[in-house]
Amino acid sequence: MQQRRTAVGSDAPRKKEYKLPVKSKRVEDFRPLLESLDARDELNEVFKNRIAKAVQLLDDGVPLYPNDFAKGDDIGPVAEAHEPLTEEALAELGRTFRLAGRIVSLRSFGKVAFFTIQDASGRIQVFAERETLGQEAYTVFKKFDIGDIVGVTGRLFRTKTGELTLHADTLSLVTKSMRPLPEKYHGLKDVETRYRQRYVDLIVTPRSVEIFKARTTIIRELRAFLDSSGFMEVETPMMQAIPGGATARPFVTHHNALDMGLYMRIAPELYLKRLLVGGFEKVYEVGRNFRNEGVSTRHNPEFTMCEFYWAYARYTDLMDLTERLFARLAKAVTGSEAVSYQGQEINLAPGWARLSFHESIEKVGGIDPEIIRDYDKAKSLVEKSGEKVLKGDKLGKVQAKLFDIFVEPKLIQPHFIYHYPTEISPLSRRNTENPEITDRFELFIAGREMANAFSELNDPVDQRQRFEDQVREKEAGDDEAHRMDEDYVRALEYGMPPAAGEGIGIDRLVMLLTDQASIREVILFPLLRPEGQPGS
Repeated sequence: MQQRRTAVGSDAPRKKEYKLPVKSKRVEDFRPLLESLDARDELNEVFKNRIAKAVQLLDDGVPLYPNDFAKGDDIGPVAEAHEPLTEEALAELGRTFRLAGRIVSLRSFGKVAFFTIQDASGRIQVFAERETLGQEAYTVFKKFDIGDIVGVTGRLFRTKTGELTLHADTLSLVTKSMRPLPEKYHGLKDVETRYRQRYVDLIVTPRSVEIFKARTTIIRELRAFLDSSGFMEVETPMMQAIPGGATARPFVTHHNALDMGLYMRIAPELYLKRLLVGGFEKVYEVGRNFRNEGVSTRHNPEFTMCEFYWAYARYTDLMDLTERLFARLAKAVTGSEAVSYQGQEINLAPGWARLSFHESIEKVGGIDPEIIRDYDKAKSLVEKSGEKVLKGDKLGKVQAKLFDIFVEPKLIQPHFIYHYPTEISPLSRRNTENPEITDRFELFIAGREMANAFSELNDPVDQRQRFEDQVREKEAGDDEAHRMDEDYVRALEYGMPPAAGEGIGIDRLVMLLTDQASIREVILFPLLRPEGQPGS
C-alpha cells in the first residue's frame, strides 16, 4: 500500500506505454510519432495498427518512402481515352500502363482484391490477385492501407459489370500514409476542418478539386484576355512605406536591416499608375493584397486582385471591356454566358444595366430624393437601419451607407453603378460637368461588389488637395482614410496621361463562377486562428 501511495503521489512523469500488435526492434524508430499521439485521440488505435503494418513492411525489406517508381501515364487521360473501348478492343491493345495514385477505396476477397487509385487527373479501379503478383508481393500488398500512394503496372480490361479496370502485373508502395482518410460516405463534414486541413479536403472532396481547377482556369483566361488586348503584366511592391490605392486599414510589419516600418499593400494602384507616368500605356498585375479587416463569407484579410490601367481610355471604355471579359470567363468555366449562383440565374452576356449612384438609391433603394440630398435625414435613416455615422462623415459617405443598406443587396443581375461622390473617391477624376461627382463605377453582381473602376485623376494639384482631405479624415478618427503620398504627387507633376483603371476581386469572381457562398471555399488556405486558441 505504501509503495502504491508513493507511486501515485510522485511528481515523476509517468511513462506512456506504446503497445503495438507486433514485435520488432523497429518499433523504437516510431517512438516520436507514438509520443505525439494525444491520449484523447480516438484515432490512436488506428494509428497504432498502421504503425504496426509499417514496421512489418520494413521488416520485409519494403521501404516506406521510396523514390524509384517512374510514373508513365496520368489516370484521367487513360480512363477517358479507353472508356469507349469494348473488352475485345482492350484485349487487342497489348499495352502496359504505368500508373501511380492514392488508394481511396479497397475491397479484399482473400486471394484477390479490387481497389481504386486517384491522381490529380482522375480515378481508376485496379484488380490485384495473388496468382499474377506472386505470393510474396501479394502478402506485401495485404499490408497496404487506404490512403497509401502506390505504383501499378498492368493491362486494361473490363470486369463482369463492365467497369474499366487495370489488371495489376506489378504493385509497389510509393508512400505510406500513417493517418487514415475520412470515411467514404461521411468525408470531412466539419467545415473548419476542411479549410484547416485542405490537403485532406482535396483528397476526399472532388468538388473542392473542381473549384480550384476552375480558379486556375479563370486566372489563366483573365491573363490571356488582357495580354491579347495589349496589356503588359508587371509586378509592384507588396511591402510599402505608404499604403495607398484604397481606403482600408493596412497590416504593419518591420524591416530589420533598414530599421523601418512597412505596410503590406492594400492595393497596387499607385505604383501601376507611376508606370503610366513612365510611358507604359497598358499595364496589369494579378497578386495578393492585404487588408486588416474582419473575416466573413465575403472577406479574407489576404485576397487576390487584378488591377489594370489603360492610358487614353475613359471609365466607359472599361465598362465595355469588363462585359467582354466576364462573358469570356463564364464560357471558359461553365460553357455559357448564363451562370447559376445560389439558386439564381445570372446573365453575363454583354449589355449590363447602368445606373448613376444617386439614381440607384432612389430607383432601386426606394429612398425619397429629399432624404438622399439632406444630411440630417439621410443620417437618421442610416442610424435607424442599425449602422453608425462617424463624426466628420460628410453627406457623400452617408449616402454610400444608404447605398450599402438599401441598394447593394438588390443588385443580382450585373449592374454598373457610376458617378460616385467625389468625397468618397479620392483617386478618381472629377466629372467635367459636375465636379461633385467622379467618373467612377463599381460593378455589382449577386448583391456584392465585383469591381471598382474610374477615369484616373491626373491633376497633381487636385490630387494633393484630395490627399490632404483624407489626412484630415484620418486625424478625425477614420482608420481607413488614405495617407499623403508625396512621391505619387511628384510623379503626377511629371505628367500622367489621361487613363482609366480597374480592380477586380478574383476570389469573389471565382465564387460567382463556381457557385460558392463563402470566400473560404475558393481560397486554398484561408486565414484561421491557430489550433488550440479560443475561437478556433
